[in-house]
Amino acid sequence: MGISKKDSDIVVIQSTRRDECGGTDATLDRSAPKEIKSEDIVLFDVTSALGYSDKRQIENGEEFSDICYISAFVAKCGDNAFVFLQTDKTPRVTSGNYSFSIVKSVPKELDGIVKKYGFAKQNGFNSTTHGLPENFGGSVRIEYSSGERISFSDNQSPVIGLAAAREIAKLLSDCLKREKIGTPDISALKQIEFEETREGGFTKATLTLLPDGTATNKKSSQYDGGTVYESEKQVDADTVLRIKSDITNRGLLLWSALPQNKFACGNKKTLTFVFEGGEKITVTDDRAVPAALSGGFFAVELEMTVKH
Repeated sequence: MGISKKDSDIVVIQSTRRDECGGTDATLDRSAPKEIKSEDIVLFDVTSALGYSDKRQIENGEEFSDICYISAFVAKCGDNAFVFLQTDKTPRVTSGNYSFSIVKSVPKELDGIVKKYGFAKQNGFNSTTHGLPENFGGSVRIEYSSGERISFSDNQSPVIGLAAAREIAKLLSDCLKREKIGTPDISALKQIEFEETREGGFTKATLTLLPDGTATNKKSSQYDGGTVYESEKQVDADTVLRIKSDITNRGLLLWSALPQNKFACGNKKTLTFVFEGGEKITVTDDRAVPAALSGGFFAVELEMTVKH
């Protein structure tokens, strides 16, 4: 069930003057509900800088540093759930450390945190301050099976509080320690197939991994219904290792379970990973994924269609 809205529901709170360098554009969607009845979250995407803090908290006799950045992503995948968590002690995200996995279900406590901290009270508010050197705030996007949703953003100030961020981080960290749904061992990968279809043409490439750690990449492409161009190139072992690293570190083997990105556009692209024993996993580039993982598909595509 979707929620319809009219142009009159969008109120301009602040707008940048035509001759202004920088400035803020802020709007409020008056149709966005301030109370959510459903408890069944199907998508949870929350990212926010939290400001600098030297405060510490004692939990179970241990000292923990306050987090200054959080990116949390949970997507329902049938009976399972994809869970991603990234935190940092600086708002600039210097560590790049994150964890993700497919687990057995969306943690029920997640909706409790959303309601406890009143996320829906900010629903429909979006603010962008131009000219900032970095994003000092973030965004919240939460969708429910009922069709209800919460969406707000602000790049100037934190969009959630530290207490809420700490509870989300602890919940998802605990969730990621539970039994996980496995994927094939990347060492058993023997071939990657890329395909892009577009009006009047296509691009196809097959990367075949060899026993010595190198690979061969065969590519064919056609534009505007004309000549089909074909090529075959050798791929060195370092590049093969980098491709495998992108597949692993960006969670590409899990993308097939993720929901479609409603804002995706462009030609249809697929990557098919073929493993020893015949198992195949096909993923598309139009999945809703956390920002830290979003470049994974393009990194492999670039190696197979441009660099080689």
